[in-house]
Amino acid sequence: MFGSDRMLLESAIGLVEAGARVVVALPSRGLLDGELRSAGAEVVIIPMLVLRKVLLTPRGLPQLFRDTFRGLGAAWRLIGKVRPDVVYVSTIIIPQWPLVARLRRTRSVSHVHEAEASGSRLVNSILYSPHLASERTLVNSRFSLDTLRAALPALARRASVVYNGVASPSQPAAPRPRIEGALRVLYVGRLSPRKGPDLVIEAASRLSAAGRAVDVTLLGAVFDGYEWFERDLREQADAAAITVDFAGFHSDIWPFLTEADVLIVPSRVDEPFGNTAVEGILALRPVIASDSSGLREAAGGYETARLVPAGDPAAIATALTDIDTRWSEVVSTVAESRAEALRRHAPAVYRATITEHVLG
Repeated sequence: MFGSDRMLLESAIGLVEAGARVVVALPSRGLLDGELRSAGAEVVIIPMLVLRKVLLTPRGLPQLFRDTFRGLGAAWRLIGKVRPDVVYVSTIIIPQWPLVARLRRTRSVSHVHEAEASGSRLVNSILYSPHLASERTLVNSRFSLDTLRAALPALARRASVVYNGVASPSQPAAPRPRIEGALRVLYVGRLSPRKGPDLVIEAASRLSAAGRAVDVTLLGAVFDGYEWFERDLREQADAAAITVDFAGFHSDIWPFLTEADVLIVPSRVDEPFGNTAVEGILALRPVIASDSSGLREAAGGYETARLVPAGDPAAIATALTDIDTRWSEVVSTVAESRAEALRRHAPAVYRATITEHVLG
């Protein structure tokens, strides 16, 4: 599940715990469906418009019109059947729900998880504008709020920042007391050029060329149509003679963090927030993250986190060398960093805050 999926799940858990009846409308079955049901929510699968880039091309226009009309009808009928006190919309890419809720005279709350400051201001304005129909807007970072303000100031003026809640094991495994053998580096996320897993391999190859062995694990898979990128990554690893484990997708990342020494979050592009970086800190592991967008908020202010320029494998290699060289000093601060991350991002705090905004 993506970060926004996990936050929808946490929001649903908080609302269920508060005693609310929670009915979640999804466009399709998947991992989120089962997790929501286990949390005590009711799940209905109905047609809805989900904005994708392909729908904005000539080839995608027929589906855009079809999904728009089917989605409007399905949303209208569901709200009429359930008669909710509030409609909570957990992403900007399903734009019809705030509008239908307003027409149904039902209060709605929009939760914005998406922000791309480098994108077109006009496109951002169009994406955000349906949520003017909501009575309240929540965003997941100051960066997201600033992006929203640049695109649609009227919406930003009534928005509140609610940092993501990030779950973790109650007693994560301690890091190795000393590095014996290769330095173990972990990447978690989609295998895509935007996310930068190739930068991890390049940084590892630089350390290898300097005589420091590094083992890399790439935990994630490609989207359909991006199989070429995984082939490129494998060729890059072979050419550099770097040990890279293509672990594929796993819903449980914690065993991989247990085996890792360092987590790298090397996104080239804007990230609204950085759940993965927080997970690394909660797992008692030093983190290297791009010094940009929401990642700066997610990983900033921790002794065990290093922020590096986005898209710079040399800077990643330098940070890895520094962590490796000062390992004993670094690991002595991981417990303190975890305590701070729990204070900022404990799921219980997130759930309570969401419940207050939605039901209040």
